[in-house]
Amino acid sequence: MAAWNLNLFNNKARRVRGANIAQTVNVLQAMILTRGEEMITTPTYHVFEMFTGHHDATLLPTELEAGTYAYGDESIPALSASASRDESGTIHLTLANLDPNEGRSVTVALSGAEVSTVSGRVLTAEAMNAHNTFDDPQVVRPAPFSGASMEDGVLTIELPPKSVVALKLK
Repeated sequence: MAAWNLNLFNNKARRVRGANIAQTVNVLQAMILTRGEEMITTPTYHVFEMFTGHHDATLLPTELEAGTYAYGDESIPALSASASRDESGTIHLTLANLDPNEGRSVTVALSGAEVSTVSGRVLTAEAMNAHNTFDDPQVVRPAPFSGASMEDGVLTIELPPKSVVALKLK
């Protein structure tokens, strides 16, 4: 949900001039947990860190149609995404697959950009309720992402279920 919200804020940048997490340590949706002298980072921390490429960058318009995720009688868009270009010309694309069961394939037609390299990271876990603990602080952490490929100006991304992906396109 953190990635969904950050993508929403990015896409509404003309109206949302600033956004932050209200409390960061030892609360619900905390970024950091402490116990005495110990400290661990949470999945929320990693999502916020993965979105730092958007800081001080220029919003790029995105259109996304990827179906819905349904649970019972309720449904939500399965994916959220936002894109920006930083001062060096790097395009940052962040995507969140809200479907906990199914991977999603995304095809991106890049308009007005020449991209020669794509690199990225993914945040996901085996279980929906996976979390970092003081005994095992690395259960959920970003890993290199190899599910994106570029061919003839078209970017194809294979998103795992329940994942956040941050891509850099240069």
